[in-house]
This record gives sequence, C-alpha cells and structure tokens, in this order.
Amino acid sequence: MTNANVEIKRFESAPALAARVTGDIALQLARAIADRGRASLLLSGGHSPIVLFEQLRAQVFDWNRVSIALVDERWVETTDSGSNERMVRESLLRDRAAAARFVGLKNPAATPELGAIVAWNALASIPRPFDLTVLGMGDDGHTASLFPASPNLKQALDPQAPAGCIGMWSPSAPHARLSLNLKALLDSRRILIFIRGEAKWRTYAAACGPGPVEEMPLRAVLRQQQVPVEVVWAP
Repeated sequence: MTNANVEIKRFESAPALAARVTGDIALQLARAIADRGRASLLLSGGHSPIVLFEQLRAQVFDWNRVSIALVDERWVETTDSGSNERMVRESLLRDRAAAARFVGLKNPAATPELGAIVAWNALASIPRPFDLTVLGMGDDGHTASLFPASPNLKQALDPQAPAGCIGMWSPSAPHARLSLNLKALLDSRRILIFIRGEAKWRTYAAACGPGPVEEMPLRAVLRQQQVPVEVVWAP
C-alpha cells in the first residue's frame, strides 16, 4: 500500500515546476541551517533535474553551510559524459551554489564493491538525517540505481540491512554503478520524487498499484511509512 504521507503536485510545465520546487528546497535548507547550523541535500542524476538545478543555484541562502551528495553514480571517471557528478558540477555547483560542499561517490577503488565502502565512509561527514533527498524514476520503475533484475537488488532493498552504499548493475543500460541502499535513502527528513513526461506519469501510476517491490523498486519508497514523500510532475 502506498504511504499515506505521499503528496502529489502536478505542474503545467517544467519551468513552472522548477520555479516552485526550487523555492521550496531553498526554504527547507534555510530552515535546517537556522535549526542546526548545517543542511544536507542528496540529488539524483540524469537529464530531467537539470532545469531544477539551474534555478536552484540562484537561490539566496547560506550555501557554504550546505553539504551535497548523490544518491547514485555510474562507475565512470568524473570527467566522463555519463558521470552524475559532472552533471551536478556543471548545472548546480556554480554561481551562488559554488560555495556548497560536495561529496562525490566515485573514488579510486578498484571495483564498485570496494568503492561502495569508500563512498559510504565519505558520506559519514554529511549531517543525517539528510534534510532532503531528491529522487528520479526510470521508465522501468527504478529509482537511484536500484534496478529491476539487478543482481544486488534484493540486498539493496532489504529494510533490515545497515544503511550504506552498494555496487549495482543496470541490466537495461549496462553499467557498473554505486547506489545508496533503501535504508540509506530513508535516512531522510523528506523525499522529493521528480518526474517529467506522460510516459513517466504512467509508470508512476503503475508503481502505485499492486505488485512486488522488486518489479518496480520505486514501490519500496512509496510504500514505506517513516518518511514523508512529495511527488512533483510536469509534462
């Protein structure tokens, strides 16, 4: 059953969505800074959130008190065109947001499995619970790098597993990856799911329906009862 705390907001366009959501994110981070002196923001990669990041970097608050990290990363160099870190640096960590502290997941370890340990240790410096975690969703119902049919999916979705990073594999677009597991994603004060396009809306509707979480891993986030979830959508 879907979390009763899931709130859905639909917008008429991507710019309208970005304008509203960036203001909400800035307000939440500013409140965290006022309450605790620091704020933490976890982000997803891909092309969809670029419009969001480009507006967010202009928001006015104490960016130097914000720590930013990713929920997942391809196991490629940070200069690679497929690197989520590269995308975040180019679209967000500029202008005012250049003052934020960024913690990347990709590291010099020999394998994603070893790299997962290094990455999680690096994330230990970021305040938790994370103040806001921004997730996307793929056409197959994956979120972060929690892909259906990935060999490590059961382990990654295990609610009893310790919070951490895990080496993952994308069967549809073969790439070794790193991802936060479900327990780590849920160590958040609030989760925002960012969706664009009619096809993605249909996928989201399917994820809200019955079926195993392994079939559409986003269900694990939608069905949990501990963290408020906001879903924002635009064509």
